Amino acid sequence: MKVLITGATGFIGSHLTEALLNENFDVYCIVRNPLKLRFLQGLNVKIIQGDCSQKETIEKIRWDFDYIFNLSGITKATHPEEFFQSNYLGTKNLVEVVAERNPSLKRFVHVSSLAAVGPCRDGKPVDEKTEPAPISEYGKSKLMGEKAVEFFKDKLPITIIRPPAVYGPRDSDFLTFFKMIKVGVVLYLTEAIYSMIYVNDLVNGIITASKSEKAVGETFFIAESQPYDTHQIVEAISDAVGKRPVKIKIPKGIGMFFIRVFQKFDKKSIINSDKLKELVQPCWVCDTQKAEQLLGFKTKTKLKEGMEWTAKWYRMNQWI
Repeated sequence: MKVLITGATGFIGSHLTEALLNENFDVYCIVRNPLKLRFLQGLNVKIIQGDCSQKETIEKIRWDFDYIFNLSGITKATHPEEFFQSNYLGTKNLVEVVAERNPSLKRFVHVSSLAAVGPCRDGKPVDEKTEPAPISEYGKSKLMGEKAVEFFKDKLPITIIRPPAVYGPRDSDFLTFFKMIKVGVVLYLTEAIYSMIYVNDLVNGIITASKSEKAVGETFFIAESQPYDTHQIVEAISDAVGKRPVKIKIPKGIGMFFIRVFQKFDKKSIINSDKLKELVQPCWVCDTQKAEQLLGFKTKTKLKEGMEWTAKWYRMNQWI
């Protein structure tokens, strides 16, 4: 089977690439910059240079794939326009070209985000029937990407996956918190509860959905069924790095000041003013029953062991 992956050079995309190779798929990857292949080094993949946000670059591709996995996009940006350029326009261009030129496609899997729906309402987990109400520019751009895919629902066999917070080896977002805790202090804005998923479990969920006929035209939240609160997450990371940090809860105003200062040094950090809109919310939990009942999918990795494996990879690669 011939597979195309966008976003293969990224955190989740590189893990998906490895998993599909292990299942003997013939894997092609659209890559913007062929010099940035650190997570694909040594893998038996075919590289196609292209940029989904530049439609003319992907129109030249020979579109005869059996499966397409769209993971292209960004989670952080200097300006809001970058979110929409990558997460919306890139997706829109891709699905338009695929609908026109890849008639034999078996599945188009689009990886979105819980942020496209927004936080819990009245403390209740969101599910696939919840009306989306994203609160960040990132979330809004991911929702627009979903709508671009859904527009072709009658022409393409689509499946949309909405993961919550994803962690694991190669992730640069949770790395920020690992580094803080290793130093001995962790700053947080509110005591919240989150759905989580280890990257290998997410990849397994994506592949499971791609193979199921029941998933055609459907949207799924793929996450560990058990949510975790702020203190449980900090404790899991603390155990993994062997450090007990001082926990400091900071007011929103002071938090915004620190974030603005931090952004001057790292303009594309996960700690940014757009992310602040999400970080002050008390509940980011999604209901996983649909994936469990329709796909028979359940995660295998609990938070504690997932964080231990993540920390081990960070140490081996000198990230912490």
